[in-house]
Parts: sequence; C-alpha cells; structure tokens
Amino acid sequence: MGRRRNTRFDVAVTGMGLVTPAGIGVEANWARVCSGRSTASRDEALAGLPVDFSCRVPDFDPGALLGRRLAWRLDRVSQLALVAAREAVADAGLDPKTWDGARVGVVVGSSFGGAATYEREHARVLEEGPEWVSPLLMVMAPVNMSAGYLAIDLGAVGPNLVVSTACAAGSTAIGTARQLLEADMCDVVIAGGTESTSTRTTMASLHRMGALSVRRDDPQAASRPFDADRDGFVAGEGAGMLILERAADAQARGARVYAHVSGYGATADGHHPSAPHPEGAGAQRAVRAALADALVEPADVGHVNAHGTSTPLNDVTESRVIRQVLGDGPAVTSTKGVIGHLIGAAGAVEAAYTVLAVHRGQIPPTANLTSRDPEVTVDVVGKETRAVRLSAAVSNSFGFGGQNSVLVVTAA
Repeated sequence: MGRRRNTRFDVAVTGMGLVTPAGIGVEANWARVCSGRSTASRDEALAGLPVDFSCRVPDFDPGALLGRRLAWRLDRVSQLALVAAREAVADAGLDPKTWDGARVGVVVGSSFGGAATYEREHARVLEEGPEWVSPLLMVMAPVNMSAGYLAIDLGAVGPNLVVSTACAAGSTAIGTARQLLEADMCDVVIAGGTESTSTRTTMASLHRMGALSVRRDDPQAASRPFDADRDGFVAGEGAGMLILERAADAQARGARVYAHVSGYGATADGHHPSAPHPEGAGAQRAVRAALADALVEPADVGHVNAHGTSTPLNDVTESRVIRQVLGDGPAVTSTKGVIGHLIGAAGAVEAAYTVLAVHRGQIPPTANLTSRDPEVTVDVVGKETRAVRLSAAVSNSFGFGGQNSVLVVTAA
C-alpha cells in the first residue's frame, strides 16, 4: 500500500530504454505507439497452435547488439533486459566505468523468467536423455538471472532483486526501486521489467483458459482494448528499463529529467486466481493509495495508461475503477492495442510510455478502437494522438493472483 505523507517524495526518471514489438529504442517505440498501428503478426514458433500469432520484437539480433559470446549465454528474456538497460544508462548520461557501483541498485520485474530455455531443455531431456541437458540451464532460466546479468554487465552491485507479481511485475519493480531510494539504500536504481514467454506450452495454456484472442484471420485487429468486439489479449515480449534517482540528486548533477515517479500503491484482490474482483475493489485501493502517496488529488490526474488487456472482464472492470476513483476527467489509453500484452514487462514499458506522455504532452491512441463497449464509460483516446498538458498521470497494472500495482507520474 501507499501511505499518506506530509511532503512528497519525488523520484526523477533520468533515462529510459525500450525493446518491444514497437521497436528497439525509445524513439522507435514512441513513433509506433503514437501511430496506433498494431504489431501483431503470425509467429512461426507457434505454427500449428490454435493461436499462432503474437507480438515479437522486430529485427532483434542479440549477437549484433550484445556480442555473440555473451548473447549465447543468455536466455532471450535477459538479452532483452540487457539491451534496454544499456540504452537507459546511456540515456541518463551515466557511465558504469566511473559510477560507485555499490550505490547502484537493480530491480527487475518478470513473471516467467527464462521460459523458453526451460521448455527447450525439458524437451531435450525427454528426447535425448539427461546427459544432453545444458549445464547453463541453471544460470539462464531462473527468474532472478536477468537482474544478476544486469549487475555483472553494468557493475551495479548494490541491492539486486527480481519481483514477480505476474502482469504487475514491471510496475512493482519501479515502486520497489522508489522505496530503495527513499530508504537511502542506493543513489541510482535501474528498474523495469522483461519478459519473453510466447512459448508453445504457455500459449497453449493461455488459449485453453480463454485469455487469448482467437482472431487468426486478422491478427493486427486482435488486440482491441475497450472495444465492443474484443475477445482476449495478444501475447507479446519485450523489456523496459528506467533510471531512477532522487530528484535532488538528479538536479545536483544537472541531469535531464523526463518526469517524476511520485506515488506507488500496491494491493491484492484476494478474490480469484485469474479474474478481477467484480467491483475492482483491490484496484481501487491501489489507485487511491498511489494518489495519497503522491499527494495528488483525483481531479489533478489528466491521463491514465490503463492495464487495458482487451479481455472482456478486465476492460469493463478497470473502466469502472477509473470512473469511481478519478471521475470522467482523465484521458485513458491502452498501448496494448499496439504492442500486445508483455506480461511481466508490461507495467514497466507502460510506465515509460506514461512518462513520455507527461514529458511530451501527447497521449497515444488506443489501437483498433472502432466501437467502444457501452459499459466502458471513460474517455478512451482513439484513432489518433491527443495533445494535452499533463501535471499528473496514472499507470495501472494488474496481474493474475489479484495483484495490483499503480504508479503516479508527475511533471518535472
């Protein structure tokens, strides 16, 4: 939960790195997300499955980006994280060769870790025998390893952890990083999320539980948050990393500040393994807690980057939560219409998009919104970007298990 304060604790976002289906790099991401064009397409790795499409990172060559020797030793989930983290560090104007690594922390959100490596090696032990299982499995697949590899690569040897709160994990990581800074456990935190879990087993299970869109005839139209014709989400992969510093420290070193992370709220529904609470009770408490933590009034929030999964239950419930807590004022968008659902990375990538919206005064559209569900009674941005001056915005993330994480972003 967030807490009531007498003074606000602002954390400066001084750098960002994005590797998503919208592209590699912050500028490529922002251009594609603002275009409102979906990235979903047929996925050769899923050929023959009932759902054979996803949102993949385009033209991702880990050997070229990281070096072949390093790339070979990493699961794709860590490759994505490392490329995004390197971009974020450079964007912040920091140099790992000169910083005090003991004062640099790493917090990564991920739900599945190296799922592809686990699946590959499990098939190998069944088909070829135990002597053929890779000895690198235990340093590639565990969920903690992405944070470990970031520390090794960047010399960030302060607090190092992975948080796993399903689809809220990336947001939880940023909130946790903010708490580390407030506790003076470090001066800089590399925080975000990473996921690459569109494996055959995972996708088959998600389809069986009815979570995925089955729009095989038109994958680009499949992810359609808040639309009356939505039928499930489209799975994606990617990583988003933010460089966070105390606002006073960022100012003292003359850093460029995109925006501030000023509030964090976290709750549990305690209701159902996969369905949201019907009244969104836990989500409401998370939003209210984040606002209280940021000392921000509901009327001050001009934008919500919604969890907006394109599933029948989530979108209606979330719209009720937004209206109940924030009224009908905020302009709402879901960038999952473009990049799909990045699971454990979703909250971090969407937090970065929220930071960019506040920094640039521009809200991306919700892709594929052609006929808004009549039960969705909030102001959903559709068709094209909306220019608006923002003093405060909210980024919502909700996950299986009823885990809710909400961030409040304010103008620098």
